[in-house]
Amino acid sequence: MRMIGLKKLGGVMAVICLMFSSAAAPARAEEAVTVFAAASLKNAMDDVVAAWMKESGKQAVASYASSSALAKQIEAGAPADIFISADLEWMDYLANKNLIKPASRSNLLGNRLVLVAPEGQAEPIEMKQGLDLARLLDGGRLAMGEINTVPAGKYGKEALQSLGIWPAVANSIAGAENVRAALLLVARGEAPYGIVYETDAAADSKVEIVATFPEASHKPIVYPVAVLAESDDREAESLLAFMKSERAAPFFRKHGFTVLTPAT
Repeated sequence: MRMIGLKKLGGVMAVICLMFSSAAAPARAEEAVTVFAAASLKNAMDDVVAAWMKESGKQAVASYASSSALAKQIEAGAPADIFISADLEWMDYLANKNLIKPASRSNLLGNRLVLVAPEGQAEPIEMKQGLDLARLLDGGRLAMGEINTVPAGKYGKEALQSLGIWPAVANSIAGAENVRAALLLVARGEAPYGIVYETDAAADSKVEIVATFPEASHKPIVYPVAVLAESDDREAESLLAFMKSERAAPFFRKHGFTVLTPAT
């Protein structure tokens, strides 16, 4: 009797294992492509991902944060398939550690750097050499991305240094974890001015652009994209191709980005 019971139990377990394997296979096939993207891309990438899913019938999810935070997460082994940085340096950081597929890398988008203020609370400003921004702050804080790690913060500091403004405002910086967090400080009225990308300013009606930084005052703002070395999702290449195509370009342009990658 004991032997018969064991045989029956073994048969039941085999059926259970078979059922589990059959159920697991479709779930694995439908595993979503994961995109790690700079925070400034949220509105545009939400549109692009939705369009690709509708066209392909596949699934994708996007996670947004500062490029520095995302790069560090990838380095620590976070599961992702595609990375879009707001500057070249953090993509180079991953490339130097062999964490991207080099052949998949390209420069996807461009952007502009602007000075914003709460809507209706400041006059237009001429962003020029020696601007007395400290006087305009009037004891308040200048919101911007953290100047040592967040791309928008690094671009902002470089621009302020180039225009001779930095020494007067260096002690008045409200450093944020990403550019959208800096934007929020201004939108809430917690900072009288902030430095963000033009696309971020366009995404929030509670702020307005009061000045645009001269392009020569900072390095070109470039968003590189690449598939990560550890990605084994075959749909990642499909989503990347869609991002670089003319089908995705209108979504990026709608949100103010310059499309750098030729249509594929």
